[in-house]
Amino acid sequence: MIKLPRIPSLRLDGRRALVTGAGRGLGLACAAALAEAGAEVWLAARGSAEVEAAAQALRARGDRAHALVLDVTDVAATARAVAEHGPFQVLVNNAGTNRPKPFEQVREDDVDALLALNTKAAFFVARAVAMGLKKAGLPGSIIQMSSQMGHVGGVDRSIYCMTKHALEGMSKAMALELGPFGVRVNTVCPTFIETPMTHDWLATPAFRELVLAKIPMGRVGRVEDVMGAVLFLAGDAAALVTGSALMVDGGWTAS
Repeated sequence: MIKLPRIPSLRLDGRRALVTGAGRGLGLACAAALAEAGAEVWLAARGSAEVEAAAQALRARGDRAHALVLDVTDVAATARAVAEHGPFQVLVNNAGTNRPKPFEQVREDDVDALLALNTKAAFFVARAVAMGLKKAGLPGSIIQMSSQMGHVGGVDRSIYCMTKHALEGMSKAMALELGPFGVRVNTVCPTFIETPMTHDWLATPAFRELVLAKIPMGRVGRVEDVMGAVLFLAGDAAALVTGSALMVDGGWTAS
């Protein structure tokens, strides 16, 4: 009799997860995906009212969710929070920002702001989670929210591309160091996703047409597109996937 292999489960029961920038938009969607799969999720964001409401919405549907008011650019506070509530077997390092403008108009404070959140904070959040996993002797999945702009260039996005390209390199190096401990590190690289942060840009007809012209599948992304990618990387179905970038870009980077 042939013994057929079975698909690894996408369930995350019994695992703790941390999602940064989880008060709304893509971060909230990722937290909702992990919680629906059975994880106990901590939603981290700076805005207390927003993140409390997000966690309450998840609890109202029967999920295990906690609000964590946290500014991830505060390295010491982040380390304390991860040590207190972890270890986290899943991290979605989602907090990030953008200040699109021509590179000749970029100010020093623009560079500082994006590097502080998109790169430095991402590094120290991931490091805190990784250290907690190593101390506890647990495997885990660190998922860095990158972008298609971590693989290509973009007009008016010089500093954003800089930070996301840096995140890609950081993640590959971390994957090499953490692989022997069973900790996987990957990036998710979305195209433009319909969220509160992108609403005003995508509501501009000329900009939307420019974006759609670069996406062979002919539409911008929805948060659900990223939820599936994150859920895959978080669990056992991706047990041998590390140091990789999962493109969720409708084909933008294929050309």
